[in-house]
Amino acid sequence: MQIRDTMVALEGGVAVEVRRIRHIDGRRDGEQRPTLVFLHESLGSIALWRRFPERLAKATGFDALIYNRLGYGQSSDEPLPRPYGYQEKEGEVLLPALLDELGIDDVVLIGHSDGGSIALIAAGALGARVRALATMAAHIYADHLTIAGIREMAVRYRETDLRDKLQRYHGDRTDDLFNAWQSVWLDEGFQAYMNFERWLAAIQCPSMIIQGEDDEYGVPEQVTDIVAGIGPTAQAVFLPEVGHSPHLEKPDQVLELICDFLLRETA
Repeated sequence: MQIRDTMVALEGGVAVEVRRIRHIDGRRDGEQRPTLVFLHESLGSIALWRRFPERLAKATGFDALIYNRLGYGQSSDEPLPRPYGYQEKEGEVLLPALLDELGIDDVVLIGHSDGGSIALIAAGALGARVRALATMAAHIYADHLTIAGIREMAVRYRETDLRDKLQRYHGDRTDDLFNAWQSVWLDEGFQAYMNFERWLAAIQCPSMIIQGEDDEYGVPEQVTDIVAGIGPTAQAVFLPEVGHSPHLEKPDQVLELICDFLLRETA
């Protein structure tokens, strides 16, 4: 496989940092396979996916695209403070624009946490361009565990070495990213505003909705409500002894789970 990092210019004078993983041999003439598109969490990045995208690309035989949203990595700055509709803009406008610029029409969306929510929105917005969808710890509304978890992390950010750990990935942007995340989620107006249920009925593709049974940032109803909203093409998966980041805590198990799902549903 070939792995290459580039910058992609979009309308509005912004640029997005992307990593593309491509298979350079072993394809039959005319063979068409979807591209895996990875959507990171609120404090995530290309690097924080670690080797999971590369491993899933290898296991499925699909190419992959991982990108840093505006404000992350080398991507252009994001407007701050974050507007209430930042996830919707990402799923409705920015991600489709990136795919159009790269000429990618056939995708599988893989989203974690905030990226899972964006994946749900994008799946509804992109329609038939999405062959399959897998989310981990996605939210369609703000629940009490989410808010409590963010408040607790804000204390850890001030009082432990959490800031130093995040700084390894986010550098000079660390404080801005952390404050942007906690500020919008702890805003009662945002909590009242956030409801992505309307996107679910528009999702046409097979969907796997994953959450750890010990997820400290989301109630189980997030999963069951998402599945109910999508309908019979969606399945719920609860993983025992797993918290908020299944792909990092049990990478082998989650890799096999998603790989089997994708090979079955995209055949």
